[in-house]
Amino acid sequence: MKIHDFLVANKAIFEENLLNEAVNVRDKIDEIHYIGNINLLKNAHKLVLLFVDEDVDEVTRFAKQEGVLWAKFSLTLAFKLEWLQAIRRTLWRFLREYDIHSGQIETNDQFYELESRINDLVDLFLNSFFISYSKYKDELIEAQRKMVDNLSVPIIPITPSVCILPLIGTIDTYRASIIEEKVLIEIGKLRIQTLIMDLSGIAEMDHEAIKHFLKLLDAISMMGAKSVITGLRPEIVREMVKLDIDFGSKADTKGSLQMALKDYLNMDIPSDQTISSINLMTQ
Repeated sequence: MKIHDFLVANKAIFEENLLNEAVNVRDKIDEIHYIGNINLLKNAHKLVLLFVDEDVDEVTRFAKQEGVLWAKFSLTLAFKLEWLQAIRRTLWRFLREYDIHSGQIETNDQFYELESRINDLVDLFLNSFFISYSKYKDELIEAQRKMVDNLSVPIIPITPSVCILPLIGTIDTYRASIIEEKVLIEIGKLRIQTLIMDLSGIAEMDHEAIKHFLKLLDAISMMGAKSVITGLRPEIVREMVKLDIDFGSKADTKGSLQMALKDYLNMDIPSDQTISSINLMTQ
């Protein structure tokens, strides 16, 4: 009987030994199955057969598949590590039982060769699993970051040629570059003629971001659009004075968004209704 057949014939005993080894994972098997539709016991049987068959390509493929699943459902890596170590220990116990059962007493050289091949495959699985897990997580984080970046530059059409860009929070160099990219793309796509940028919600803008913003105003002008800036806070104006920068030379400036709407759209909207009114207009 081959090792593969021996493991298949003693599947139930292998499973019992494995569960005794993985004490912390044992109580989580049903939960992991429910969350990610991952059958740990079935996969363990599949994996040990791949190990003893020394199927390198399939071990790598299976590891990558498992890595994506565990990352996708945010399953605990500590459980995966404990489970794999339990599989390794249980498999070696069964390899010893196979030698006793078959009457084949391995020489030292044979044993060490087998030990090296099996453990190399286990390590290959671990390495491929973690690379796949990390890659999926990194791609997910990047996709979420891009989504947040896009949401942080909400260009709102008011008329076919006039749009509003209300900005809030802190603007650093990174966010300034995101704003520049999104603004220029939207000017070309929407054929914006006037872009009203409301900065009343900006809490902080560092020196490099202010310089970057000045370049954005030049770029908007080069695209054939007009810039209007509203709601400059005193703190930001003081920083601009220190840098000898004047947005007014590059764009029209208004004290508030309400004033800009009145001047450019003949809209007379109370200050406490401006944003909600704009939202209603764009729905």
